[in-house]
Amino acid sequence: MHRRKRYWSPEEQQRWKVRKPSPSLERDRRHRLNWKTPRRSRSRSRDREAYWGRSRRPRSRDVRLSVSTSSQSENYSMRSSALEKARTRNHHHQVSRKRRSRSGSYTSSKSQRSAKDSQRSAKDSQQNVEDDKQGHLVCWTGDRILDRYEIVGSLGEGTFGKVMECVDHGRGRIRVALKIIRNVQKYREAAQLEINVLKKIRERDQENKYMCVLMQDWFEFHGHVCIAFELLGKSTFDFQKENNFLPYPLRQIRHMAYQLCHAIKFLHDNKLTHTDLKPENILFVNSEFITTYNEGQKCEEKFVKNSSIRLVDFGSATFDHEYHTTIVATRHYRPPEVILELGWSQPCDVWSLGCILFEYYTGFTLFQTHDNREHLVMMERNLGPLPRRMVYKTKKQKYFHNGSLIWDDTTSEGRYVSKNCHPLLSYKTGNSPEHRDLFDLLRKMLEFSPTLRITLTDALKHPFFNNLSPEEKNIGSRTSRDLSR
Repeated sequence: MHRRKRYWSPEEQQRWKVRKPSPSLERDRRHRLNWKTPRRSRSRSRDREAYWGRSRRPRSRDVRLSVSTSSQSENYSMRSSALEKARTRNHHHQVSRKRRSRSGSYTSSKSQRSAKDSQRSAKDSQQNVEDDKQGHLVCWTGDRILDRYEIVGSLGEGTFGKVMECVDHGRGRIRVALKIIRNVQKYREAAQLEINVLKKIRERDQENKYMCVLMQDWFEFHGHVCIAFELLGKSTFDFQKENNFLPYPLRQIRHMAYQLCHAIKFLHDNKLTHTDLKPENILFVNSEFITTYNEGQKCEEKFVKNSSIRLVDFGSATFDHEYHTTIVATRHYRPPEVILELGWSQPCDVWSLGCILFEYYTGFTLFQTHDNREHLVMMERNLGPLPRRMVYKTKKQKYFHNGSLIWDDTTSEGRYVSKNCHPLLSYKTGNSPEHRDLFDLLRKMLEFSPTLRITLTDALKHPFFNNLSPEEKNIGSRTSRDLSR
């Protein structure tokens, strides 16, 4: 805390130059300041003097004091004259401004006040930006970002950040999804990589017909990378969860599979691998639905009206020439070559797509586990034994003995796998050609060897897609989303 310096008038300076403060006055002053100057240490007194500020009264009558006081008197007179001139100039300026405002050359005082108020509110909104302990931006409904995006609701929150539903006042008050990345260095770097991928997608798909989400804008806001997307409906996972995890109709599974094959093939043709395909990253364009009563399940069942979807979340997408991390994909959709650390490429997306289609068909995941060894055992129970070449090539030999997985069926984990994992064809709920074609396609997508796994070019020629309607074959058709979510 520093005291404001006081300028002494010449009369006061003369008075204090002649008369030295008495010891009693000096004692009283020290008592008021609640400290005493120690006799043995001068450094402490200097420290206290620097903290409290020097005394208002000159301590001694010497040459240095007289020089300083004379300079102070000059400064005082100069400053007083300058202040008088400034006041006079400001007065004339205000009078002339009032006259000119009356003549119409200046805006009215009311408009000036409103402009100042808006500037002040914008400044206050910028100053009140804060983050929580995890680095998420603290924001509420009604807040504005960059005085353009008005928050109207929340669409979700994850490890990367949060997604808010906003009104974009800069583009005709349309509604957008604003992805606000956490103010953490590694997430900011990942967001920049995602922006590069989204720019590449927009450049290669100018007509926007390959079912990849459309990035409209991106910017930085107080350490947060923000990406504005088109507003879509619910994810296929959220819709199935709210529908009691009932399976999707086979007709809708075929339509969604056809769109996903086109979208992922578009990425592969442009030297990209998504690496994080899952139902949470596949969104309906419009999530409106109709409700009927399911007699078999004794509950209400929802059917989405339009099964058009969009692929989102390219934060883990990797170009072919970029560094490939060892582990990719969410656990339940992770291919065997990633678990065995044999390297991965674009076929890993095909494996994930097969797991997703199985989940749409049954309502549950094919590999419900969180352990590598158990995951490999489930694969063998569902799809047959692992190829010997992959077993001997992997560095994960701790899982194997003499080429076979080390596993005990008598443990609790072994009993769980034996009870819940069965051959793939046993999950088929119908014997029609459509069901047989779907499981034939799934078996080819869930091939252990990446080199033998079906490509998406061949998948699009599979008989499973022969019964698509002309409207369903018209990929990339954009419909209005459900705004009453």
